[in-house]
Amino acid sequence: MILSIELDREEDGRWIAEAVELPGVMSYVATREEAISNTEKLAIEVIADRIQHGELPPSALNNSLL
Repeated sequence: MILSIELDREEDGRWIAEAVELPGVMSYVATREEAISNTEKLAIEVIADRIQHGELPPSALNNSLL
């Protein structure tokens, strides 16, 4: 699975990052870097949970996050 992270900056200066392929996996924080990092971490947790529950094959974590 290759994930795309979509970034957007709000009017208040905060950043929203969302893993496009995993709806609901997003972060809303002060910096761009933190938004990307938090979203990547959450995406890995969601993928691991889906593997654990048989919703994805174990090989799903063998790919790169973008």
